[in-house]
Amino acid sequence: MLKRNNIDTTQLMRRAEDLIDAASNRYRITVQVANRAQRNRYQEFDNLDDHKMKPVIRAIMEMSDELTQPEIIGE
Repeated sequence: MLKRNNIDTTQLMRRAEDLIDAASNRYRITVQVANRAQRNRYQEFDNLDDHKMKPVIRAIMEMSDELTQPEIIGE
């Protein structure tokens, strides 16, 4: 059985709150996180080595990183 990495839940909650605070619409940001998580879930089938983090948690982490570090996005 695969063992998942321990994730700091306080950091995860802070990141989720930052996403919600930065969004103009709570529903829209929730849908965006869900869509990103769904994409991540389907990409897991291609990347068998990357099962360490649940897709929703990974989506929150990625989106909060993009929020705090806009140079990651490169629009």
